[in-house]
Amino acid sequence: MQYIKLGRTGLDVSRLCLGCMSFGISDRGNHAWTIGEAESRPFIQRALEAGINFFDTANVYSDGTSEEILGRALKDFTRREEVVIATKVHGRMRPGPNGGGLSRRAIMTEIDASLRRLGTDHVDLYQIHRWDYETPIEETLEALHDVVKAGKARYIGASSMYAWQFAKALATAERHGWTRFVSMQNYVNLLYREEEREMLPLCRAEGIGVIPWSPLARGRLTRDWDTNSARIETDEVGKRLYAKTAEADRKVVERVAEVAARLGRSRAQVALAWVLARPGVTAPIVGATKPHHLEEALKALELKLSPEDIAALEEPYVPHAVVGFV
Repeated sequence: MQYIKLGRTGLDVSRLCLGCMSFGISDRGNHAWTIGEAESRPFIQRALEAGINFFDTANVYSDGTSEEILGRALKDFTRREEVVIATKVHGRMRPGPNGGGLSRRAIMTEIDASLRRLGTDHVDLYQIHRWDYETPIEETLEALHDVVKAGKARYIGASSMYAWQFAKALATAERHGWTRFVSMQNYVNLLYREEEREMLPLCRAEGIGVIPWSPLARGRLTRDWDTNSARIETDEVGKRLYAKTAEADRKVVERVAEVAARLGRSRAQVALAWVLARPGVTAPIVGATKPHHLEEALKALELKLSPEDIAALEEPYVPHAVVGFV
């Protein structure tokens, strides 16, 4: 396994992060395609065996059961000091007022709830899952600063937002002397490259670690465009992301297949190797619901694409409308 510093911090993380959105009780939350605890544990164990030390989840994944599954598995399979646990806050966890968002109340309530579910006294990376348009960023940042000072999180990070919002948050934290975001979890893959315009250059300039979500476009880059699956049929977020760009995206998927065939590699390896080669990318977040998903991701670490391969993969892309923020 390869390891890399997370942004300008001294924290070493594996070049792959195991995403745990796929792990959870399927009839809780919004992801009907998730796998339960007994099925999830082998993936976490295999990741640890392969040297992956970086695990990402969120309070909202399967109504908190993703955190519960991850916490129990890590406790059984390794020592707490050997792993980097990341979770997120923002999504609605209960109906009614104050049931979600990034207010001081929400953050203070949800960090304690996440720690209980994970079975630990701290998380290594506490991330805001989205921008909260209803709460001043000063309130959010001061609350996160206090979470760090209380020892409940070692670092803080952000997820999908506009570059101007992230720049504002970084400047606000610096102005007040509050804890600074060290990472950005954003949407980057061969089907969606709009982050290359502003967010990725901003992160490189500011020394921010980048941990992209959905590097395989929710599996669309790994199979023929018309192939169906249970996740594709039930994944409402995926439908919103790709519904308006189907014809353009099909050409990219076909190009991935061509390059993979020429290299004698799988499509998943080629598409993930492209993300790993992006300047500034720290560790793509990979999900797994079948054994080969994780094995393919591990093999992608060994694949170094040539400039010609990269150019061929990128050539069919056309500009997309900005998505991934809501």
